Amino acid sequence: MQRSLFIAATGMEAQRLNIDVISNNLANVNTTGFKKSRADFQDLLYQGIKSAGAASAEGVELPSGIQVGLGVKPAAVQKMFQQGDFVSTGNNLDMVIEGQGFFQISKPDGEIAYSRSGSFKLDSEGSIVNSDGYALEPAITIPSNTLQITITQDGTVSVLQAGSSTPVEVGQIELAQFINPGGLEALGKNLFTPTGSSGEATAGTPGEDGLGTINQGFLEMSNVNIVEEMVNMIVSQRAYELNSKVVQSSDEMLQIANNIKR
Repeated sequence: MQRSLFIAATGMEAQRLNIDVISNNLANVNTTGFKKSRADFQDLLYQGIKSAGAASAEGVELPSGIQVGLGVKPAAVQKMFQQGDFVSTGNNLDMVIEGQGFFQISKPDGEIAYSRSGSFKLDSEGSIVNSDGYALEPAITIPSNTLQITITQDGTVSVLQAGSSTPVEVGQIELAQFINPGGLEALGKNLFTPTGSSGEATAGTPGEDGLGTINQGFLEMSNVNIVEEMVNMIVSQRAYELNSKVVQSSDEMLQIANNIKR
């Protein structure tokens, strides 16, 4: 059986995965804080037919050999954490991280997850929570008689209450960073969790130790570039088509061989 059939099959499977990654990027083009993914591939083992450097005659070596590749395989699907565009919202509880870092989110099971999405709200108790009701960590509660919320670049949260002319500090937002953000595991819901590859989270004050600063009234949009993704989709589609042509050509060659008659 011709190797080309199996080689082309690996190429078609690889491009199918690539299209899956691209489609997820495009589907989340308007998702706040979303980070696009990129599929990486590796070539498979090579079958050695003739070794380079082997003797072809006494005192003579072959300058090159014959190696036939056996296809391609997916190696990784990596999150790309480049900064997305900022959009002004005017909402006091919308925040954007300018630079490195993640918001810390407390899940219902007590585990801390991490997010680039700064779309926060208040729950019935005045706690700052995300869209799923998960509380910001460290927890910050806004008094019920608050007229205005102010969040500084270093994460200090102050409120102006009814009957008072002086703002009162009610909490401090901390950000977390990782040695290798690309190693984080995506949970969905704009949340990430650490893995052995990402390293442990290091929390600190915004603007210090390499952490970014916080800007109130802005959101970070998805970092997906639509034009780039469309180009990648076209390239992947054509690569899939070419691999399917190889399968067709290999099948026709086998058909010719089967039809040989004396």
